[in-house]
Amino acid sequence: MRKAKSRLRNRVRELRFHAGEMTQAELADKVGVTRQTIAAIEKNKYAPSLETAFLIAEAFGKPIGEVFSFAPAEEA
Repeated sequence: MRKAKSRLRNRVRELRFHAGEMTQAELADKVGVTRQTIAAIEKNKYAPSLETAFLIAEAFGKPIGEVFSFAPAEEA
């Protein structure tokens, strides 16, 4: 059985670049997760908890809707 592709999209990698090329480890420290978690989120292999999503958005000083979006079913 194939796992369904996540419909959650994010701009984490792009925002890290625009934040002075912040590393995954630096973002992970700000959010309180591992670097591997940030890497998985960026690759859409892991959907963060709502709290983690808000903390990531806060780390960039952005509203959550500017960091994460939900794709319609046909785009997944």
